[in-house]
Amino acid sequence: MGIQNSQNLLIDADDTLWENNIYFERVIQEVQALLCRARADTRSFRTELDETERRRIPLTGYGTVNFTHSLVETFQRLLPPGANPTLPAQVQQLSLAILEHPMEIFQGVPETLAYLSTRHALFLVTKGDPEEQSRKIRASALAGYFRSIEILPEKNTRTYSALIARHGWEGSCSWMIGNSPRSDINPALAAGMKAVYIPYIHTWTLEHEEPAEHPGLLELANFSDLRLHF
Repeated sequence: MGIQNSQNLLIDADDTLWENNIYFERVIQEVQALLCRARADTRSFRTELDETERRRIPLTGYGTVNFTHSLVETFQRLLPPGANPTLPAQVQQLSLAILEHPMEIFQGVPETLAYLSTRHALFLVTKGDPEEQSRKIRASALAGYFRSIEILPEKNTRTYSALIARHGWEGSCSWMIGNSPRSDINPALAAGMKAVYIPYIHTWTLEHEEPAEHPGLLELANFSDLRLHF
């Protein structure tokens, strides 16, 4: 039985509406192969990259450019002495190419947004570099379905609480919809909202977290399944 009354639906962007993290994973694999060819010990590469990102994000934020800095820093730390000095520049070029990747919107997203926008108030809520996220939103041609677009430096309980206060939303009829327990689900629930968790196999490692057990949590297999509930 679907929800009949109008709701506030806050919808994540990256890896909820369109592909995102898979491009970064492909670059990471290519860079690891470069290290292997340079006869580097790559066993700690991914762990060190994740730790570098955790350290840098609070200082420099998200986005492809900041990821590139973390990737090059980690690569250089593991590169053996005497390796080809042009390799770090190759890594930088591989990573920054993500910015030029064509938009790949998930199947059923435009149709689902078109349906939901006639029944509920939709808000796009994403985090990251404002310029990069704005460029992706323009390329997606989906902005017209949303009443407003929020590009946040971080998604946590404080920022969700601030959104609720600024927009005057009632938590009991406001839902955060996304693929990340860490950024989309758990902090929204903690702020008094409800949430729809749509797991995605390629969700970024740093977003991994167990979703909270909560009566206001709904889990769906696909974005298009929202039409069955809202």
